[in-house]
Amino acid sequence: MSVPSIDIKPNTTGLPGIGALENIVGAVLTFGLIAAVAGVAISSIAWAVGANSSNPHVAGKGKNGVLVAGAAAMLIGAANTLVTFFNNAGSSLR
Repeated sequence: MSVPSIDIKPNTTGLPGIGALENIVGAVLTFGLIAAVAGVAISSIAWAVGANSSNPHVAGKGKNGVLVAGAAAMLIGAANTLVTFFNNAGSSLR
């Protein structure tokens, strides 16, 4: 007994509203980048205040915030590339 071969590929014409959905996702990416910039700014301020007031807890939280916001910006910026990479990797499996 053989297993039938199924070969379905993504398309951009299968459903109405794909263009609108792409615009919404682009807006969400923009909102995420703006939030990451705000996170870096706020965390940097907390880091500076904590360091200058001899408060290591606040300074540490500020450092963590800068790293997390930077990582979030990196992931948001690389979202298209990451999805494309994993889509291509998954479609090459047989």
